[in-house]
Amino acid sequence: MKIRNLLISFSLGLLLPLIAIDFSANHSLTLVVAQNLRPEMAAAEVYQRLKQFPPANQYLSQETGKIDSDNTLVSRIIRYHQYVKSRPVTYRLDWQLTLADYLGVNEPISESRYPGSQTLTVNPQQSDIKIIKDLTRTQRNKLIETLVSIYNPQTPSTNNSNSSPPSPSSNSVSQPRLPQPGDAQLLLP
Repeated sequence: MKIRNLLISFSLGLLLPLIAIDFSANHSLTLVVAQNLRPEMAAAEVYQRLKQFPPANQYLSQETGKIDSDNTLVSRIIRYHQYVKSRPVTYRLDWQLTLADYLGVNEPISESRYPGSQTLTVNPQQSDIKIIKDLTRTQRNKLIETLVSIYNPQTPSTNNSNSSPPSPSSNSVSQPRLPQPGDAQLLLP
């Protein structure tokens, strides 16, 4: 069985950055492809969890001339993050960089490469930037937390309201003493 598992791992070697492999006790192969979740599906999950988040999906498709209701603000953010900037979807810092682009404090967003610029009758970039800038910091953090939890479900939530900070106990390890003025003199012979 070990050789079989090794061969499967070797043959999937190019895919390992994209999938998680679990060889359970019954030697079945479980593939988790959360990173390959389509932007529209991930966006739908975000809107399911964040009911008040603005959809900004009122734009007309160039192809049909009708409103493209699947082309939402969140799906455009995800496509910008994944396809335009080629950032990983599982890390909070990368999502923060993407929102920093929208806030104008990181990298400029190319108007011609922005998701929807080639498929919608009006480029939604400026409107999307305004919506992100109008969000509160808490709303932006909640969006990031939700995206990370969708793409990386093993990551524990960073903002758990049910948890309380650990209280010091009598048997806890004492904290190291901070350096004091004159401590360097103790190093001299």
